Amino acid sequence: MKISFVEPALPKSGTLVVGVAEDRVLTPAAAQLDSDHDGIVQRAIAASRFTGKRDQTLAILAPAALGFTRILLLGIGKPAELETTHLEGFGGAVVAALNTMGESEAAVDVAGFGPLGVTPAQAAAAVGFGASLRSYRFDKYRTKEKPEQKATLKRLAILTAAIAPARKAYGTLEKIAQGVVATRDVVSEPANVIYPESFAAKVEELRELGVEVEILDEKKMKKLGFGALLGVGQGSVRPPRLAVMKWSGSKNKDSAPVALVGKGITFDTGGISLKPGPGMEDMKWDMAGAGAVFGAMKAIAGRKAKANVVGVLALAENMPDGNAQRPGDIVTSLSGQTIEVLNTDAEGRLVLADALWYTQERFKPRLMVDLATLTGAVIVALGSEYAAVFSNSDELAERLQAAGKAVGENLWRLPLGDSYDREIDCDAADMKNISSGREAGSTIGAVFLQRFVNSVPWAHLDIAGTAWSKKDKSTVPKGATGYGVRLLDRLIAQYYED
Repeated sequence: MKISFVEPALPKSGTLVVGVAEDRVLTPAAAQLDSDHDGIVQRAIAASRFTGKRDQTLAILAPAALGFTRILLLGIGKPAELETTHLEGFGGAVVAALNTMGESEAAVDVAGFGPLGVTPAQAAAAVGFGASLRSYRFDKYRTKEKPEQKATLKRLAILTAAIAPARKAYGTLEKIAQGVVATRDVVSEPANVIYPESFAAKVEELRELGVEVEILDEKKMKKLGFGALLGVGQGSVRPPRLAVMKWSGSKNKDSAPVALVGKGITFDTGGISLKPGPGMEDMKWDMAGAGAVFGAMKAIAGRKAKANVVGVLALAENMPDGNAQRPGDIVTSLSGQTIEVLNTDAEGRLVLADALWYTQERFKPRLMVDLATLTGAVIVALGSEYAAVFSNSDELAERLQAAGKAVGENLWRLPLGDSYDREIDCDAADMKNISSGREAGSTIGAVFLQRFVNSVPWAHLDIAGTAWSKKDKSTVPKGATGYGVRLLDRLIAQYYED
């Protein structure tokens, strides 16, 4: 879908979309259209239940003299409560509504509405950004899609008097959208397409954006001592990989980087501690943490962020063959600490343990943030609206929460603590990878990871409930959400750029 920014004018074809605030307040252009054509808009509103509440829609056939097909009224809610994310949602709602109608082109007018502190150009760009995010489809494997199931919208024009600044603002947002799309793509792909080696090959593509890429294979990792990560992958014919991405955008190339670390279990059967069969197909997206870091690095490099950022992906496939890790096995992690593996389905923390240690030892980062679909327990606690954040730094946790709120990727902080940490003490090794009970499962995973970060400011984001959506949302179609890309990009942009 092509998105453009054009001078305010009635379109010559397709659909005109106009925003309507609660209490039926029209944009100036819609009010003029209503005045010029015998109150067509207000009469239609009066004959309906449309009030302008957010995401309400009302379609009106346009008078033949106008040349375009229809007028679509779309509610934006109360103007005083508008936020930038609502404008993005408006753009997403436009795409969803027009594809349902079978429309191929449209012009969107939201002039006169915008949050405080947001310029008309920024507001227009936000609408375009939301439309871009909502237009995503993963349908490459569908060969018999019915016409009514296909997306029809090809061109979307955003009407604004501030064309040049709107295009500039959208140019940056478009790079972020490309990062989100990259994440959605790798997370959506089946495990026979995306596995450690092929994911690493995707990472290599970031070289074109100026990202330095290094891939560690199993031989290099064995030599270095990645016992925990290699243990997880030893049951698969797909060998593990560690993918390292480095973006040096700061004026001071030697300044300590922000480090982003992602769990990349490209398929998780549970290993010998086998998961139940029903629903196991979902475990293709157990690499969504790595997917988010990959997409964030693409966005950061794409918009040429003035920051030093390192991304590290711990990639493995957890399978149950004759060479697979067994419950009760003891492995020696890269840190030298030993781990008794009581449950092979608690594997994400094992690959992250080595990745986190490697990251802090090699890159000496100013902070580390890891993302992982780590526990089902976080879904029980928070559902799909919030991801959990655990951190040894109040400042970092607060910054992550603020960044998440600004882009609509919400975080809820959950506790760490010595009493939880003692639950993974072990008689046979330095620690075990699960506790003896089922309580506080997400926190147990987090305190395990904390043993591998020392004093580095660190946050762990458990995104198991937010990485995949079972329903369409404003800017997120059903399926892989790309959660984490915008959050991480906003964190860098707001707090860690020159």
